[in-house]
Amino acid sequence: MQSNVVMGIDLPLKALAYQDPDGQVYLVYNHPGYLVCRHGVTDMNKLVSAISRILANLTDDAVQKQ
Repeated sequence: MQSNVVMGIDLPLKALAYQDPDGQVYLVYNHPGYLVCRHGVTDMNKLVSAISRILANLTDDAVQKQ
């Protein structure tokens, strides 16, 4: 939000877990790289990479523990 206050519409980051009628479970979220592209942020590449790795690790762990 420091680079583009409008990015606040997509923050805080969130994830959605849901189950389809066939019983398949999904965990979805907007990738931080998508969000910075969407809002034209170009000065946070290092931070976005770190957040992306952390988010991927957290969601991978969550999915594997079901």
